[in-house]
Amino acid sequence: MGSGDSETKARGYIEIDHEVCKGCQICIYFCPKDAISLSHKLNASGYMTVSFNDSGECTGCTKCAVVCPEVAIEVYRG
Repeated sequence: MGSGDSETKARGYIEIDHEVCKGCQICIYFCPKDAISLSHKLNASGYMTVSFNDSGECTGCTKCAVVCPEVAIEVYRG
């Protein structure tokens, strides 16, 4: 029971600065858990940004933040 409960909880999550994101989708390609997808929202600059799919799969691996050329992603663990 105890170990099963911890497996269902998210170990990480990300926050995306939508005004900085240019929708290049590099983070989508590098996310090993498919926790990021292209949204249908436009930011003030007219870019279609990405969004975080909070399905509990994010491990907080930081790959998305490392590859983001605009430094628009912050990763949190826990």
